[in-house]
Amino acid sequence: MKIIVTQVIKHLVTPLLLSSLLLPLGVANSATVDIDKQITIKAKRQATDLKNKIASYLDDVLITQGSLSISADVVRVISKADSDHKVYIATGKPAIFKQLLDNGQPINLQADEIRYDEAKHLITISGNASVSQEGSLVSGNKIVYNTLTEQLNAESNSEESVTTILQPQLKDKN
Repeated sequence: MKIIVTQVIKHLVTPLLLSSLLLPLGVANSATVDIDKQITIKAKRQATDLKNKIASYLDDVLITQGSLSISADVVRVISKADSDHKVYIATGKPAIFKQLLDNGQPINLQADEIRYDEAKHLITISGNASVSQEGSLVSGNKIVYNTLTEQLNAESNSEESVTTILQPQLKDKN
């Protein structure tokens, strides 16, 4: 069972999370065509706490960079003291992340909260969390991916199960 889960993670989750999550937030291996595009942030309100180094974008937030889009109710960027590391938090009902990967395939993440902690190398999506690509899906209450170790943990609350749906790979007829 452990071998199957490891293969599933490598096959589905590594491309899903590592290669796409929060590109404007500095995660490596995202769609390279989007990296050189401008980042546009639209929101009804913006608030910045300069003393505590927190930038907040509020109400109907839409962030775009090339094919990448993040829509959320609130996006906060928290800078760590004495460091270039940041924590990015998008919240909504749901917060939604979409992007076309380098191979042209779309990826979608959605959750009540999408969080990226640069210093810890952790991407956490929680609250009705799901990651989908090419018809395959991983969903649960919380999905945590370490971009450094490439380890994924998915969990649900006591009333539900983690669900993984894998689509068969199409074989080349040649």
